[in-house]
This record gives sequence, structure tokens and C-alpha cells, in this order.
Amino acid sequence: MVKVELKKMYEDVVVPEYAKEGDAGMDIRAYFTEEFVKKAGRDVYKEEGLRIEAGIRKIIPTGIKVAIPNGYEIQVRPRSGMAFKKGLTVLNTPGTIDAGYRGEIGVIIYNAGHDSVTIEHGERVAQLVLNKVPQVEWDVVEELPESVRGADGYGSTGEK
Repeated sequence: MVKVELKKMYEDVVVPEYAKEGDAGMDIRAYFTEEFVKKAGRDVYKEEGLRIEAGIRKIIPTGIKVAIPNGYEIQVRPRSGMAFKKGLTVLNTPGTIDAGYRGEIGVIIYNAGHDSVTIEHGERVAQLVLNKVPQVEWDVVEELPESVRGADGYGSTGEK
């Protein structure tokens, strides 16, 4: 178990949580403030949600800030139910939240479907997965060791 400090920006923010024991990802929810609603304009209503037209992306605020320990990252991943049922995905999958970031977590949602979709205030919009991330020290060499694959690239393993 790794402890991660979390700041709720508003008293009623729901802390990300695992839906079931053994889950890898914690569900994180949309949190629309009055300030967000005013900035976003006519397509956002706290009571009615945020409408995302087909082919459009929006940043969904969550009302949460975190302090991730050094040597870790949190990945932001899509929820399979939202992808299948609504055609919504996290655009930069997986999105990385670095240990040094202290701002509000935002989720970039993309509507890959054919119809407009509404995200409601408090709706689960993504999953967060904590990962250990080793730091790399490059060893610059003149030649790389041989491998079975070699330089064969995309599609080199065939279709079946």
C-alpha cells in the first residue's frame, strides 16, 4: 500500500475509490463548480451536466489535487463502460500525472461516437492507476546488441 496525499478542493468532492476489491483503477468523478460553469458557457449546466458533441474533446475538472511520491506516477485511463456505452474515451491514454504536479486533476474526454453525450456532475469519468516509475540513466553506446526481431517494425509479426 502506498500513501498518496490528496486535497479535496471542495468539501463535497468524492475521493477516488476502487469499485471492487482487487481492481487496478480507482474511479474519479467530474466536479463542476459555478466558476467552471460560467467559463464553459452554454454547454455546461451543473444540474444538467456538460454536453460533448461528437468529435469534440473537453477537459473535465475533478476537484482533486494530489501529491504523488517521487518514483511514482498516476495514469489516467478510460472507463470501459463509458467507452462502450457512450463512445467516450480519455484522449491522451494513458494520461500521466507526474509526482511534481500539484494542480487540479483534469480529464481530457473525447467523444468518439456519433451523437452528443452528457457528462453529469459527480459522474465517474476515468480511472486512476498508481504506477512505480524507475528513473532512466542512458548508457550511450556505439552499437546495440543483436536480437531476434532486429529492426523489424510495424506489422512485422504478420496478421495471424
